[in-house]
Amino acid sequence: MSRIAAVTSALPPHRHRQADLAAATADLCALPPGRRALLDRLYTNAGVDTRHTVLPLTGYRRLDGIGSVNDTYIEHATELGEQAVAGALRQAGVAAEDVDLFVTTSVTGLSVPSLDARLVPRLGMRPDVKRVPMFGLGCVGGAAGLSRVHDYLRAWPDHTAVLLAVELCSLNVPLVDATVPDLVVSALFGDGAGAVVVRGANRDALGVRIVGTRSELCPNTHDVLGWRLGPQGFRIVLTTELADVVERELGGVVKRFLADHGLQVPDVVAWVVHPGGPKVIDAARDALELPEDRVARRARPWPRPATCRPPRSCTC
Repeated sequence: MSRIAAVTSALPPHRHRQADLAAATADLCALPPGRRALLDRLYTNAGVDTRHTVLPLTGYRRLDGIGSVNDTYIEHATELGEQAVAGALRQAGVAAEDVDLFVTTSVTGLSVPSLDARLVPRLGMRPDVKRVPMFGLGCVGGAAGLSRVHDYLRAWPDHTAVLLAVELCSLNVPLVDATVPDLVVSALFGDGAGAVVVRGANRDALGVRIVGTRSELCPNTHDVLGWRLGPQGFRIVLTTELADVVERELGGVVKRFLADHGLQVPDVVAWVVHPGGPKVIDAARDALELPEDRVARRARPWPRPATCRPPRSCTC
């Protein structure tokens, strides 16, 4: 089985309190008083304390149309991606030239040549490294990318793979005609990159084993969450049905996946859930029938008995 040898993240230098972001968003979007009150409620209820942005808050006013936004995305996504991947390689003790597969995933901008092509020479990877740029997967991009890396390493157990996920959500906050969904996502997401080094079974690497992966498409949900392209860049597609879909569909998918490995929900020591807002977290909790004390919106130690060994495998 493939093993996760290292996981690192990279964050831009501009860190802001949620209240400061709310004030800056209201100013940039020129919100009237009624909308400002709504914005404040959304930011307060998001469960977020601080977030990072690639630009100082005064810099977003200089963005002018989709071309300017996308040029900024390419510049900063490349820089953050390089930091994240270089850090993961150092942590894993792997030289860049020993990477055989490089997978990247992002949906908050477009780059042709792709981000991986730009990063290969900067990182010192081999020119013949296999590259897989992934787009359009949204929040599930990192999990889907890890699944494809695992599939590859099952066929090539002597190889080493790197996955990079990078998103610059702040560049897609609309400055004109902001809708309620626009304001919702502006209250939740920040900018950053994460990288994972995964080694095949024959590499004798230390780390968490990937036992299996699974994904399922939920029918008739393609309009629940996504992007549409407008004059200023990407605009969010977000409906109130999202939490309902999670609560309705997630439990069955996860239980079928665990059953394939002889497991049930109570057998799982810890869960990592994409934090798509408090309602989504609560929907995941209810779908999996987890008690409230198994759900935390901030990082905390895994709730295992003192006599229990740390988990050595995971399913994604």
